[in-house]
Order: sequence, then structure tokens, then C-alpha cells
Amino acid sequence: MPAYPRNRTCILFLSLAAAWLIPLVGSADDEQPERLRFFETKIRPLLVEHCYECHGPDLQESDLRLDTTEGILLGGASGPAVVEGEPDQSLIMVALSYREDDLKMPPTGKLEDDEIADFRRWIEHGAAMPEVEGGVKPRRGAIDMEQARQFWSFQPPQNPSLPSVQKTSWPQTSVDHFVLALLESKQLTPAPAADKRTLIRRITFDLIGLPPTPVEVDAFLADTSPSALARVVDRLLNSTHYGERWGRHWLDVARYADSNGLDENVAHGNAWRYRDYVIASLNADKPFDEFVTEQLAGDLLKTDDEATRHEHLIATGFLSLGPKVLAEGDEQKMEVDIIDEQIDTIGRAFMGLTLGCARCHDHKFDPIRTDDYYALAGVFKSTRTMESFKRIAKWNENSVATAEQRLEKEEAERKITEHKASIQQATEAANAELKSQLSDGEALPKDAESRYSQSAKAKLEKLRDELTALEEGLPELPTAMGVVDGEAVNTQVHIRGSHLSLGKEVARGVPEVIAFDGQPAIGEKESGRLQLAHWLVRPEHPLTSRVIANRIWRWHFGRGLVGSTDNFGSLGDRPVNQPLLDYLAVRLMENGWSLKELHREIVLSSTYQMSAANDDVAVAIDPENHLQWRANMRRIEAEAIRDSLLAVSGLLDTEMGGSMLHVGNREFVFNHTSKDETTYDTTRRSIYLPVIRNHLFDVFSLFDYSDASVPTGDRTTSTIAPQALFLMNSDLLARTSKAFAERLASEVPNEEARVARLYTLAFGRSPSNAETEQALEFVGAVAAETASTQRGWEALCHVMLVSSEFLHLQ
Repeated sequence: MPAYPRNRTCILFLSLAAAWLIPLVGSADDEQPERLRFFETKIRPLLVEHCYECHGPDLQESDLRLDTTEGILLGGASGPAVVEGEPDQSLIMVALSYREDDLKMPPTGKLEDDEIADFRRWIEHGAAMPEVEGGVKPRRGAIDMEQARQFWSFQPPQNPSLPSVQKTSWPQTSVDHFVLALLESKQLTPAPAADKRTLIRRITFDLIGLPPTPVEVDAFLADTSPSALARVVDRLLNSTHYGERWGRHWLDVARYADSNGLDENVAHGNAWRYRDYVIASLNADKPFDEFVTEQLAGDLLKTDDEATRHEHLIATGFLSLGPKVLAEGDEQKMEVDIIDEQIDTIGRAFMGLTLGCARCHDHKFDPIRTDDYYALAGVFKSTRTMESFKRIAKWNENSVATAEQRLEKEEAERKITEHKASIQQATEAANAELKSQLSDGEALPKDAESRYSQSAKAKLEKLRDELTALEEGLPELPTAMGVVDGEAVNTQVHIRGSHLSLGKEVARGVPEVIAFDGQPAIGEKESGRLQLAHWLVRPEHPLTSRVIANRIWRWHFGRGLVGSTDNFGSLGDRPVNQPLLDYLAVRLMENGWSLKELHREIVLSSTYQMSAANDDVAVAIDPENHLQWRANMRRIEAEAIRDSLLAVSGLLDTEMGGSMLHVGNREFVFNHTSKDETTYDTTRRSIYLPVIRNHLFDVFSLFDYSDASVPTGDRTTSTIAPQALFLMNSDLLARTSKAFAERLASEVPNEEARVARLYTLAFGRSPSNAETEQALEFVGAVAAETASTQRGWEALCHVMLVSSEFLHLQ
């Protein structure tokens, strides 16, 4: 980072650079759903298995009960079992650590180190537990399915009538009728429309993740026709950048990563094929029901077209991408843990249900039985996800080689075989020649080859060199992470989630509460994945269309109509506007599951086009803007920050697809010194950068990138000091600021015009006279102290690139 002057100009720089911190402050509440999931999937199963027998509903030794929140917090005869946020002060950690002779729990043996670490992490993060005073209580007793089906999210979406509104001139699409009707019922009025410059910046970032160019801004401003915005929307939806932007959203949900993480952080060397499949599918506006089906059962879809067959195989990488304990010594445990991860991912990604919570017992809050869990487990036990479970385990890969590539390899192998035969023949001929020179009955010496004739040696050397070249040039056929059907089997209930304690067998199937007219028919030799996929996208399924419609809304507005995008169960949020959510879900299906049509419906609405103007009355009634009475001011995501820096500086490389990993498939990401040598020194879009579990790229980790180990449909937005420090001191900002200044100098010689060009590129608007004067004064001050006008422009560019206006959308 260049040293800028320490006078008032530098103070201006620091104040402007820090200004980006003001607009948004992250909330710890954003992480509560994930912490509750951690409790249900990591902590409660251990309590059930090791603690409930002596500290459960039937028996409370030492007056300690560990099956309720109140019991855990109240503790027993020795005091509270857990002190929230203080593991070292929590008696349960003392007991689990076995460091005191008179307090060792469980008495049958110490837990594994990773299990104790989970307890510590849980307590450090506040010991989140779902049962709270006045909140949803855990269910006691059997599940009443008929009553459970009355819950809003288990009812099929209905196509509601458009509500009447008083301000009839405001709605532009049906979306507006639902939003405005709710606002009017609360005596609220929508904010004024955003100006065209704000709107094109917002919609361009939303649809392609990049800032609009000055040419695009000018064209939109000059187009005064009623269809001006519609033309912009069509252009953006038809851009290949659309798939890169919205593909990244889906990759969050698919927990995409280029490495395994966990104990053996080996490379997912072919995961990029799945990423590119997602981008291509969204660019082609593949119907979402097909998109779902291909990811769950693409290998089972019939097609005679080779390219389509490969696409379907690549799609099943969705099921393989999860993190795995590849060095697990217990192969059965590894298998059931992988199946558990698949069930949990499918539940959250497509249905917004925490199915994984039913592994050890019936779900405490949602009508998901343990039998339902193991019905799904049978589907995935009948699926071949792994090639081998032996340490270090290998996931399955499917060949995606073309007929030409297979023929090319066959031809190369034929030549290798021929060369080996030629070498054998030449050796035999040389031996015969040598033997003819020996006495009768004399055996060939051990160093026979050293006594061959010069011509025989030369011939062998030539043949061997040719063989080496052929073997080194042998084509490696492309493969892709993915699954295929294995041996079809049902699964037994694992009592308390343990594969060592088996109960009754459960037929393969789907959760009973949403089984509609009965379980899908699964053939005796079928895994059931194809039936599962078809069941998920049936029009009467109450969750699939709602969940994706809600995700689209969240990715446009910053918050879903259901705030808990990955949880539509009892512990999730209730929809703010259920008629609107149902309308969007039904509309999506009526339009052939086209996501692009859903985008059009949303972004062409008056709701989307509102400004972010405040209203004191509205703030008092709906301070968090859940009712959508104005636009939300949002910071752009980590990828959009980096891509925008590259775009405005002229450095962005728009090449699409391919891998950027530095190691081969299944090779260790970290070298022998435990150093990750992955490099990010490229100017390609951020979606193509490697996602290394346990060691994310700094820009990603600082700016609230998703946890690539679990489905994430709702990234948090934090505001912390290290973000500002990174923006002020990183090589990325220094490099892009320098390139931005060089771009301006090459395009605009006049200094006032150069400031105008800077503002247009960075913000999509022209500077005021005061801003132009201030910018030139700043450049002059830096130039005077550094004896370099260019350094002055670099400093100005740096200030603008870390400003609130550059990093946020109005």
C-alpha cells in the first residue's frame, strides 16, 4: 500500500474510507437458526445417547434433568449444568473432560475429543436451545399427522385472488396488489419510486452481480418509453453473467466447495463441472423442476444424447459435494454419516425442513418421525456415493468422456500394447543373437543387455523412449463427482442414531406428513431417488415451489417472505405475506417452473422499484421493513465487491468455466508443511475461484461468505473493523486503484472530465460541482506530498472504491 500524506487530505481519505461502516450493522440473531441446528444435530443426539437414561424424563439423578432447556440451565444439586458463553465455567464441561475424579460423565466412558469439542463450541456460542419461554415447545408423545397437516407450510399452495387496493394506480404487476393490500391494512404507504440511475444500478447488480457500464446507464436514461426497464431486464437475463450471479446463489444452497474439508482436506478436482452445470442451467432457464430432478436422479433419466447424459451425471454431484470424514476407521459409521448429510441437505435445500433432527428420535418440533428419516436413509443407502470406504475413502466419480475421447484412449492403449510387444520381440531377437555367440550350453548372463550389439541397443532404446512418450501422453478420460444406483435395500432404524444398535426395518419412502395420496411406488430393485425427485416437484407438494420462490425473493430484497429461508417448520418464521408467497409459488409452476419469468414478475413491480426513502410513521410500525414499504439498503456480497473492483478498473477477465485448482483430483490441498498453496491472483470472476473448506479466501471470509459445509440460503451481513482495514490496506485494493487510475488517464486527459468519468464508472452518476472540486483538491494535495500526480489519482480512486456508495445498493 503506498504511503499517502499525513495531513488533512489523509484524514479525508480515512474518514471517507471508514464511512462504509455506517449503513449496516450485523445482528447475532442472524446466526441463531444455524446454532439451533447445531444443537439438534450435534448436541441433542449425544444427550439422548449418553445422558437421558439417568437425567431424562423418568429419572433425574442428582436432581439434574438434561432433556429440557429449563433443566439444563437450572442444573442439579451441584448447580447449573451450562453457563451460556462460558464453557470453562460450565459443570457439564468439567464432567465431560474427566479432569475431576468425582465428576466424570458419562460414567461408561469419556466421549470422543471431537464430541467434547462440539459441546465447547455450542456453549461458547451461547448454548442455543429451541425451547424458550413463550416460544414453540417440544412435542411430547406421538405425532398426530392429521393435525400436523394443518400447519401452514404443509398445506399445498393455493392461487389466491388479487386483493383489492385503494391506490389503484400504483400496482404494475400482480406482486404489487399483495404488497400494497398488506401495507394499506397497516395504514402504511409505499415509498416513492427510485430514480432511474439508482434503479439500473440496483437491477444490474441483482441480476448479473456487476455494476452497469456508463453506456448502459446512458441508454436507459435516454429511453423514455414505458418498456425501457423491461428491455434492460431482458438484456440482463440473456447475459451469460446472469448464470454466474444466480448460480453463485444456488451454490450457497448446494454447499459447493472445491475441497472436502474436515479431517482429510483433499481436492474435489472435478467439482467445477457441477458449478459450470449450474451456471449453464440457469442461463438456459432450465425449468426448476428439471433442475431438481437432475441433481437428485440425473443418472436415472433416460436419454440417447451423449451430451445430455453427461450433463445429467454431472448434476448428481449435488449429492456428493458434502464434507466427509474420509479417514473414519468405522466404515459403517462413515456411510451413515454421509447419508445423514445428504438427507439434511435435501431437506433444507428443497423443502426448508430440518430432516436431520429425526436421526436419533422423532423430530421434537416438526411432524417428521424417525421412521420417515430412515425411509429416506434407505433411498441413499441404495445409492452409490462412495467408490471406497477404506481409509482414505474415495467418493464415486462417473465418466463423462465422449465417444471420440474413448476411441482416442483406446487407440493410445493399442499403440502402447504394440510397443510393448515390439520391445519384447526386439529383446528376444537380441538374446538369440547373443546366444549364438556363446559356447554350447552356456546360459545368457544376467547382464545380457550390456553385451547386445550396438544396433540392438539402439533399437531397444528407441522403442523404450517411444513407449515412455506414449504412456505419458495417454489421455485421462474426464470424470465428474456424482452418484449412481447401488444395491436396493431398506434400512433399519438406528436406535439413538447409532449404527451399532438397530431396530425395525423401514421401507424406502418419503415423510408421511406430506406423502399426499400415499407413498410413491418404488420398485424392489430401485433406490427410490427418481421417485423422490418426482415427488418433490409435484404441483401439490406444499414446500418445493414455496421454498424456491422465497429464496428468489430473499436474493432480490435481502429478506425472504419467510425470514428463515432454510426452515419452513415450526421453529422457522411465519410468512409475512403468505398470499403473496403462494401466488409466487403457483405462478412459478404455471410458467413451467421458469425462474427468469419469476424474476420478471418481481423486478418489473412497483414494489421492487421503490426508493430506500425513510418514513417516520412506517419506521415506528415496521422498523425492519418486513412489510416491504421501501427498498432496503444492502451491502453487496463478497463476490460482487471483488468483481466490481475488477470491472471498474478494467481488469475483469470474463472467461467462463474450468478449474483453477493447483492440485489434482483427490490430492491434498495442503502441502507437506501444512501450507495451502491455492492462489487467487487472477482477474476472473469470483465464482470461479477455488472454495477451500477450512481455509477460505480472505475476501470471502471477511465479507460473510457462506459456510461451504452446509446449505446456506441467507447469508448474514456483518460490519467489523477488519473489513475496513482490508479495504484500506489490501493488495487487491492497491492493484485495482492503480489500474483504475491508469484507465481514467488513458480515457480522459482533462482532469475535471476525469473526475466525472470516475464517478460514472464507480457510482453510475455524475459528481456535483462540490464533489469535483473536493476530488481535485485531494489529488493535488497527494501529488504535492508524493511528487506524483499519478499517485494522487490512485489515492482518489482508492477512496471511491472503499466508499459506502460503491459498496452498497440503494
